[in-house]
Amino acid sequence: MPRTKFIAGNWKMFTTAQTGRELAAAVVNGCAGSAGVRVAVCPPFPYLNVVHEVVRGTPIALGAQNLYPADEGAFTGEVSPVMLKDVGCRYVIVGHSERRHVLGETDPLISNKVQVALAGGLDVILCVGETLFQRKSEQTVQVLDAQLTGGLRGVHADQAERLTIAYEPVWAIGTGVNATPDQAQEAHVFIRRRCADLLGPEIAANLTIQYGGSVKPDNAAAIMAQPDVDGALVGGASLKADSFLAIVRAALA
Repeated sequence: MPRTKFIAGNWKMFTTAQTGRELAAAVVNGCAGSAGVRVAVCPPFPYLNVVHEVVRGTPIALGAQNLYPADEGAFTGEVSPVMLKDVGCRYVIVGHSERRHVLGETDPLISNKVQVALAGGLDVILCVGETLFQRKSEQTVQVLDAQLTGGLRGVHADQAERLTIAYEPVWAIGTGVNATPDQAQEAHVFIRRRCADLLGPEIAANLTIQYGGSVKPDNAAAIMAQPDVDGALVGGASLKADSFLAIVRAALA
């Protein structure tokens, strides 16, 4: 059975309460009749409640961009999986390259976040990907191997249906340069094979693997036509309803 495409919009540190509400409403309205694809929006923490009010009761799911790996505690400025569930989140993004490379998150921390999120009932989008230096140095496979091995440590097979992997080549995020369809497919094939080793072949065969990295309406269809690309984690293009919805439609092609 073909895997259902999954399109998630990562709004990063953009929008206000008003623009977030308007964007979410436009996505809800524009996705009517798009039952063949899963869609989620991931606004900044302050606007999760605002956006949840708009998407609640619709097929559009709510996701968060990060979490702290504890249910509660004296962790000033952090947000727990319990809190995310409480405001209506289904998904949480873990290990985004900006968390890794700007904020210094390590594979052990990311693994802890994955485990706590899954244990807390959230579905996880685990991001992996190499930098430009690593790709030019032919280290892509080694980097993906290390990030998958580290990030999935402790994940049990019975949790894997709530796991999505997002391949996001760091050199293609926000740069306007994206991996070619062949480059995306090559990385996704490796990710699926490595996940077969870590989680089992049946789980890997059904695992959703998104592509993320300057996904736009004009390249989304070609990338998602690849047999191992199961959707997209969309950054900048998710901030405009027309472009995000065009990517959703491309997933249905």
